[in-house]
Amino acid sequence: MKFESILKKARTMAAKADISGIDFLAVQINITGDDPGVFYVEVKDGCVNVEPYEYYDRQCAVTISSSDLNKLIQGKIDPGEAYDDGRLQAEGDLGKALEFSELIQNKLRK
Repeated sequence: MKFESILKKARTMAAKADISGIDFLAVQINITGDDPGVFYVEVKDGCVNVEPYEYYDRQCAVTISSSDLNKLIQGKIDPGEAYDDGRLQAEGDLGKALEFSELIQNKLRK
């Protein structure tokens, strides 16, 4: 999946996300593979922002291939299993990485 398609899909999902219970979350997503890129997801002041930039004050960074990210968004792979298998790397506050994982699994797919 091309980076621009991933970014568009992330923005569409963010627009309808249930962010109740999340005060602040700042996660940078590093996409690897044929069409690499970087974007961030920020939950702040009751809004979700998705922008194609590095987020220097991020709480955590997640690195994943575009194909695995697509599978993750579709619910075809579990983030914990992807982390254990080395297909997903997380750096920074792992608690925030788990919170982001829950956001994807429980709130963005609805």
